[in-house]
Formats: sequence, C-alpha cells, structure tokens
Amino acid sequence: MKISIMMGSPRKRGNTAQCLVPFCNEWQRLGGTYTLTWLYDQQIAPCRACRGCQQDWSSFSCVIHDGMDAVAADIMDSDIVLLATPIYSWYCTAPMKAMLDRLVYGLNKFYGDQRGPSLWEGKRMAVFTTCGYRPEHGTDLFEEGIRRYCRHSGLHYAGIFSERHLGYNTVFMDEKKAAHAKRFARLLAGESLRMV
Repeated sequence: MKISIMMGSPRKRGNTAQCLVPFCNEWQRLGGTYTLTWLYDQQIAPCRACRGCQQDWSSFSCVIHDGMDAVAADIMDSDIVLLATPIYSWYCTAPMKAMLDRLVYGLNKFYGDQRGPSLWEGKRMAVFTTCGYRPEHGTDLFEEGIRRYCRHSGLHYAGIFSERHLGYNTVFMDEKKAAHAKRFARLLAGESLRMV
C-alpha cells in the first residue's frame, strides 16, 4: 500500500512534521510505502475555473503546467492520499487549498454539458492535522469539508489524526502523541487491507 502524503506546513520541523515521523516509521514497519510532497516547495497556482481540464477525460490535464502535474501523478499512483496540515483559521494552509481546488476540477470531469468520470474514484483520503484549539473546535470544519470533498469525488474518507499544541512555551511532541500517530498508521493499514 502506498500513501501519498501532501504536506501543507511551511515548517520542516513544525508540529505536523514531528507527528509525521512516528506515523511514517510505523507505516513502513507495516510494509507500506509513502511519498512526501512539501506543498510550500512547489509552484501551485490557484485554480482559474477555466474548465480547460474538462476537455480531456483521460488525465488530470490542467492547462496550468506547474507543480500540480507531479502532485496529480503521485496521487494517481497511490492508494491513500494523506492531507497533512496545520490548521490556520479553521482550515488547511493556502497551498493545500490551491491543490485541492485544482484536483477537484482536474480529476473530476463533472463540470460541463456532459458528466464525465472521477479519475480517482475509490481511492482513500485521510486527514492529519495539528492545531492550537481542542480538535473538536479546531479541525472540525476542515474535516467536514474533506468529508464532502470525498463524497463529491467518489473517494473513501478514511479518518482523521489531530493533535493540539497548548502554547509556544510548552513542548509539543511527546510519547503520547507519537503513540497516537503510530496508532493512526495502523488504523489506515487495517482499513486499506479491508478495502482491497
């Protein structure tokens, strides 16, 4: 099983990145593979809603050629898409939002006179977040947005990992968070095996 991790954090050693380390280690221990794309390192233009991608139902085929070409190819080569992001104002970071907008058009051929296919139908999508509020008040809106995104695209929503940072004067990462991240990897691995 391959996970395509889309990392929405601008900080290479930030909270989300720290939680990903035990997750990735556990995923590999379970026999899975993964790719990690730092979205802030990519050039990802916002979607223009030009619908040029709707002219070709065989591939992503966005008319903007930037970092999204490689992102879409990596996602299409994976079993699970993991959206890893800190929560900024109750949603994901800007490059992740741009990516999600481009994918919802480029991989869902729904926007025209004829209804085409969802090219990624059946894949699984999961959420991996850190935030400053309690998760039920910090990540709930993003999670609901992704649930709807999955229903629209024919994806299977596979769950959420969320950890809270209590403040800048506190140490974020600890054994409890690491154990939670490992448990989430096992959950995704178990779900993946059930859905094969």
